[in-house]
Amino acid sequence: MADEVVLLNSWASPFGSRVRIALAEKGVKYEIKEEDLFNKSPLLLTVNPVHNKIPVLIHNGKPICESLNIVQYIDEVWRGKSPLLPSDPYQRAQARFWADFIDKKIYETGKKIWRGKGEQQETAKKELIEIFKLLEGELGDKPYFGGNNFGFLDIALVPFYSRFYTLETTGNFSIEAECPKLVAWAKRCLEKESVSKSFPDPHKVYEFVLLVNKKLGIQ
Repeated sequence: MADEVVLLNSWASPFGSRVRIALAEKGVKYEIKEEDLFNKSPLLLTVNPVHNKIPVLIHNGKPICESLNIVQYIDEVWRGKSPLLPSDPYQRAQARFWADFIDKKIYETGKKIWRGKGEQQETAKKELIEIFKLLEGELGDKPYFGGNNFGFLDIALVPFYSRFYTLETTGNFSIEAECPKLVAWAKRCLEKESVSKSFPDPHKVYEFVLLVNKKLGIQ
C-alpha cells in the first residue's frame, strides 16, 4: 500500500518551501492542501494544536510539525534517495546548529524590514547583512553548505531567497551588493528542479507581504 502524504502549506511560506524541496529531493509523491492563514482550517487547528501553523506533513494519518523537524523526518523515512543530512556526526551537528541559527534570526529580522520604518528598519537591515555575512563565512568556497552535495542546510536557507526582492524593495538596499557569494549560491540552488519548482514568484511574494501588512494595519 502506497504512503499517503499530505502537506498543509501556504504558497508564499519559506517554511513550507523547505518541505516541498525535501519531498522533491526524495522523489515523494504528495498532496498539497493550501491554507488561508487568516482563516485556518479545522484540520490545521487539529493536527497542530500547539502552534496552529503551517507547514504540517501528514504521513499515513500522523502529523509532523515544524519545518526543520519535518525535513529531518523526511530524510529518515525515505532513505532510498541521497541523504539530506551529513553522515558524519560532527557535520550533522553543525548543519543543525546553523539551521537553528537561520530559524531564530532571518524571518524575524526580515519582518522588521518589511514592516518597519526609520531607525528600526535601518537597524534591522544592518542586522540582516551581518547574519548573511556569517552564513557566507560558513559557506566559504564550497558550492553548497554541505560541500559538493545539496543538502539539509541549503534546504533550510534557500527558501528565504524568495523574500530578497521584498526585503530589498521595502528596505531600499541591495543584498547582492553586500553578500554576492550568498546570492550566487542561491542562484546555483535554483538551477535544481527540486528548488525551482518549490519556489514562489518573488514579485508575487512581495504583493502578498504588502497585502498582509495592509490587513495588519501597516502601511
